[in-house]
Amino acid sequence: MTPRYDLICIGLAIMDSIIRGFDPEPVSATGYRAGTGSLNVGGDAVNEVMAAAKLGLRTAILCSVGNDTAGRAITDSLEAAGVDTRLILHSDEHPTPITTIFVKEDGNRVSITNTAHSYNFHPELMPDAFTDTRALILGSLFRAPFNDPEVIHKVLTAAKQKGILVFADTKLPNFRRLSLDDISDSLPMIDYITPNEDEARYYTGKDDPESMADVLLAAGAKNVIIKLGGKGCFMKNKDAAYRIPAHSIDAIDATGAGDNFIAGFASEILRGSTCEEALRFANACGAICTTMVGAGSALTGRDQVLEFLAKTQN
Repeated sequence: MTPRYDLICIGLAIMDSIIRGFDPEPVSATGYRAGTGSLNVGGDAVNEVMAAAKLGLRTAILCSVGNDTAGRAITDSLEAAGVDTRLILHSDEHPTPITTIFVKEDGNRVSITNTAHSYNFHPELMPDAFTDTRALILGSLFRAPFNDPEVIHKVLTAAKQKGILVFADTKLPNFRRLSLDDISDSLPMIDYITPNEDEARYYTGKDDPESMADVLLAAGAKNVIIKLGGKGCFMKNKDAAYRIPAHSIDAIDATGAGDNFIAGFASEILRGSTCEEALRFANACGAICTTMVGAGSALTGRDQVLEFLAKTQN
């Protein structure tokens, strides 16, 4: 029987308040200025599933939002992107998390989270909700709800019992700190793990991408992709290694670039592409994302990515 979905993403749903061109010099005793400010739906799972839907996959998301303005805005945006929202949990008790993001001139950013980001809803208690799919993205490992080893293990066990392909994005810890040792029994169930360079350095203690990948492979992950930002990406498994350069672009905002990357990679793997082909496509998705403010603003569809690749490869 064909699964209902190609891809389900599980993780946090967030509203991002994105501030560009922040001037640290006060204009009054309590006032500051910035170039621009905008509100955008966000959270790794949201960014990933919206990108995957735009790329043509049948998608759904399992997340929790508050019964508040931010929660309604996120749900509306997901539905507008073509994502099935029937798995979303709506809470009167827990508000939708809000993140304030300060974007620097080069597109890099720093963010401020709050305790709403630490709410651990429990996907492991509802395996029927996330196993009717070809693939699953955990967005993100080491952040709620995947900052609890038991939650991680139960979700991955349920997925693997149904033969589901598992992708795991990662984040640096915020409210609860885990190490690779803490999830040693879960890592072998991850088909593709995709930390960025800072995250890989934090979890492995290594400084170069190949050494980082070697640590994660030794810990049990089947395929390791290190996202290197402006330097492209590096992938390694037991059979091969690939290094794909970045595209030369004028980045405006890097928010969500990694999420668009993993959505693009998963999309192409599910279409039957080779790892190298999928990496090149994913790199393009990440690059396109940075050309506008907000994680879900720039990417519009698979044809756009293919056209971008055709132009940049000539």
